[in-house]
Amino acid sequence: MAQIMIVDDDPAIRQLLTDVLEMDGHKVRVAADGFSALRVLQEYRPDCVVLDVMMPGLDGYGVLRSIRSQDGDRVPVIMLTAAADPASAAQAWADGADYYLAKPFGADEVLYLIRGSLRDRQPVADA
Repeated sequence: MAQIMIVDDDPAIRQLLTDVLEMDGHKVRVAADGFSALRVLQEYRPDCVVLDVMMPGLDGYGVLRSIRSQDGDRVPVIMLTAAADPASAAQAWADGADYYLAKPFGADEVLYLIRGSLRDRQPVADA
């Protein structure tokens, strides 16, 4: 199906999302921090990115700005955060996030958002 990139410094969240997405038929790549994510993104163009906000080094906002500065198709980005406050949400929207989800979350919620973002990217056939 789709190629999904998960960027989160929490190994349990990376594993949970990897398991759920692979069971749904997706190919998954992971990165544990923002700088690793940028290195992977140089070689790998995912169909969707699930991106944690708070990470050591380069945070999710920095990764998101880098993704949005690239030419080509707009890759959907789902931001995950443990600090769900209005300022954080406003920053994510301003930087170009497609979805913003507070931790803790259900794996089904993320799967639902990914499916929706992938469906939104599909070209509509002419009638």
